[in-house]
Amino acid sequence: MNKHDEQVEPGALGRLRRRYGWLDHVIRAFLHFRACNGNLFAAGLTYYTLIALFPLLMIGFAVGGFALSRRPELVDAIDDRTRSWVSPELGQQLVGVMHSAISAHTSVGVIGLIFAAWMGQTWMYRLREALCRIWGHQVDSLGFARTIVSDLTAVVGTFAVVVATMTLAALAHAEPMKVALKLLGIPELSVFHWAFRAVSVLISFLVSWLVFSWVIVRLPRESVGVATSMRAGLMAAVGFELFKLVGSLYLRMVLRSVAGATFGPLLGLLVFAYVTWVLVLYSTAWAATAPGAA
Repeated sequence: MNKHDEQVEPGALGRLRRRYGWLDHVIRAFLHFRACNGNLFAAGLTYYTLIALFPLLMIGFAVGGFALSRRPELVDAIDDRTRSWVSPELGQQLVGVMHSAISAHTSVGVIGLIFAAWMGQTWMYRLREALCRIWGHQVDSLGFARTIVSDLTAVVGTFAVVVATMTLAALAHAEPMKVALKLLGIPELSVFHWAFRAVSVLISFLVSWLVFSWVIVRLPRESVGVATSMRAGLMAAVGFELFKLVGSLYLRMVLRSVAGATFGPLLGLLVFAYVTWVLVLYSTAWAATAPGAA
């Protein structure tokens, strides 16, 4: 049992905790999250997540450059369109930068892969460290080399899960749904249209549940209770979907101004990453403080 189980504070909150077990569990999870420096770990994971985006962008540019190097007619079309959008001097500079990037796609891709492997392993190590602290496991239970191999394998597995689930979610979103409805001859204001929209929301929620449960169950270095962790993943998915709704409203309001359009997306990305990691780590703390948790 956790120390907080034996020290329920007196007063109204204490009486509520004694009366409602779920409320006591929520508060115990928060106290455990705070005692394990959950906010600090969430801030660190936000930093590593944003830094890890740069090598992924480099790989994306390399893949795009490789594709364009095989399609000179498409490059010419992009050149003409770029020159038509801006002044001749700026257009020539942009075209030169684009051609340089295309010609250097191999070196950019190699550097991006090396940097991605390094940052990916660092990101996974820090994530597993945070999960282990909250679960009460040993952080470095493996040797140095085995830890690196294990973390890189976990990065590949997590990336595969995220890509598969995000692809499933993308297929259930608005544009694919509109295409499907149009092919079936179903008008947008029909009952079937709203049924398809409800299905897309449900699939998006299930995708979030799968990803969060994967992180909580599979990424700790030691085995954990699957059933409790799945419930924790469900709780994180509910919070994540609610946060996405609030975030979409935030972006609609912020992007109306010039300053908001400039800084709003960056601030939104920072808040999005931080809140996501807080949800993951707090849900893990909820699972770790559950009765009979591993």
